[in-house]
Amino acid sequence: MANAGKELEKFAADNGINFFLVSYVDLLGVVRSKLVPSAAIGGMQKVGAGFAGYAAHFDMTAADPDMMAVPDATSVIKLPWTEGVAWVASDVCMNGTPVLQSPRHVLRNQIEKAEKKGLRMKTGVECEFFLLTNGVETEIADVKDVAIKPCYDQGALMRHFAVISELLEHMETLGWKPYQADHEDGNGQFELNWEYDDCLATADKHTFFKFMAKSVAEKHGFRATFMPKPFVNKTGNGAHCHVSVWNPAGSINLFHAKDGELGLSELAYNFLAGVLENSQALVAILNPTVNSYKRIDGQSTASGSSWAPCTVSYTGNNRTHLLRIPDEGRFELRLADGAVNPYLLQAAILGKHLQLKL
Repeated sequence: MANAGKELEKFAADNGINFFLVSYVDLLGVVRSKLVPSAAIGGMQKVGAGFAGYAAHFDMTAADPDMMAVPDATSVIKLPWTEGVAWVASDVCMNGTPVLQSPRHVLRNQIEKAEKKGLRMKTGVECEFFLLTNGVETEIADVKDVAIKPCYDQGALMRHFAVISELLEHMETLGWKPYQADHEDGNGQFELNWEYDDCLATADKHTFFKFMAKSVAEKHGFRATFMPKPFVNKTGNGAHCHVSVWNPAGSINLFHAKDGELGLSELAYNFLAGVLENSQALVAILNPTVNSYKRIDGQSTASGSSWAPCTVSYTGNNRTHLLRIPDEGRFELRLADGAVNPYLLQAAILGKHLQLKL
């Protein structure tokens, strides 16, 4: 839980914040929020904002007491596109006890288990999305984006320069260290990348990025969707996750090894074994909708490839496998899609994957 105190009151005073979006993510990955005036945020940080769990897909009834979303001051983000508003992730409790099914608590629980082993997971996530028209009929926003293989198309990228550049500028302002953006393999599909971080921070940023992308797209008259497979003949939206495990101080990458073909340590291979062993179970979390399976089995894409994993296997720099090793000291899990819960994604990866050996 966030420490009760005046951190958010000070943040409001220092940054000209008039309102806070006190938020949490439900089991379906939907962000639930209350808009709280800055004058009331001190009390919210102590006791939390009340929410009915039954109304937000938790395993509760209408008779259950309120869940209290206690804002975590370390997660607070000033909205770059709306003056005077900040967003803050919350830890959810009921009667003073953490709600065990809260996705953020599930991740915190896995982090605590890893810490007891002297391990610290750092991750980066690649959020793919489509830019669509914002009317009744959903279509690709760019009528000129019709190439069979549009990946990295400079013209299509620059025709949406206003949206993409604004997102990059916002991430730069937030200190996320964005380093690239590109047009992806589907018409109207894009991806923006920022620097990796501790897995809880990555989950918070993943959640906020989806909110930010949708908000900025709407500002420009478009609609951003992270739906796994919005078009039957186009590549789906993935949420590929790059993973490494470090020492408690975060200064030594324990996955890295100088020797060996792929530059991975024994610990890294043990972790890979856990992911492979649990791959079928991971599908339930990383691919949570019927639409998710249309992405995985999307063999009829216009470009000729779904870019989703075809086999439960690991490899070097090959994007058709479940696990790709693009560089020394890390791996990329390519299974997750745009519907994945950001916190359960990280929790599932961390999970029990340190218990097996190749």
